[in-house]
Amino acid sequence: MAKRTTKRRHAQGVLNVQEFQRDDRRQRNLQVLDGGYKPANDAAARDTSFVKTVRAKSKGQTALMEAIDTHALCLALGPAGTGKTYLAIAKAVEALEGGKVGRIVLSRPAVEAGETLGFLPGAMEDKLAPYLRPLYDALQERLSPKRLKALMAEGLIEIAPVGFMRGRTLNNAFVVIDEAQNCTYGQIKMLLTRLGWNSTMVVTGDPAQTDLLPDLSGLASVADKLENIGNIAVCRLTDSDIVRHPLVAAMLGVL
Repeated sequence: MAKRTTKRRHAQGVLNVQEFQRDDRRQRNLQVLDGGYKPANDAAARDTSFVKTVRAKSKGQTALMEAIDTHALCLALGPAGTGKTYLAIAKAVEALEGGKVGRIVLSRPAVEAGETLGFLPGAMEDKLAPYLRPLYDALQERLSPKRLKALMAEGLIEIAPVGFMRGRTLNNAFVVIDEAQNCTYGQIKMLLTRLGWNSTMVVTGDPAQTDLLPDLSGLASVADKLENIGNIAVCRLTDSDIVRHPLVAAMLGVL
């Protein structure tokens, strides 16, 4: 209806406002049959919307979060899907946003899972992108892509491979060493000694899923030795702490 006609009909008192109202009675013709599709998890458990404060979903995760808050060095060992990397990065972002540390340093070994990718084109960042993708995914869940890009451009968030950590001193930083089961004993020793003043370091990994040759992974032996030191926390998560698909816990129990 034209604007002039609408004004005229409104002045004459013959304008029917209901003609322009939305009919809320219209519904999509979508029927859900009994016994039809059912998700693996219930609706509440599958809610992945952003939450400002991360909450633990198991006793093991509660102990891990408390250990990160109270220790400068924390080792988180456990099977896949227990939230080791996500909780560590969530705590790192929380510390950076709260002004407790000046930067976040994330490191991960550039080791393939049983196959060789060969030559990767591009600069160093392009070559390392496939290996560091899990860290980017976890960061994007805690920060918006625009915010993450800005923090990385300013150097407040740094992602580097293990091979480039030699000789550094990480002061006033929150350091996360991910997939440490793919590091040798010497590499883990080198990484642990990078810890500087006013810094927190979290080392995560699953000793049962190493991609190195047998007996080359040093995570299990390092954790056993450091467990006797009072100021270092070693958190061992179990199958009961898995928050991924329920089938993950079932498969890990038999594989």
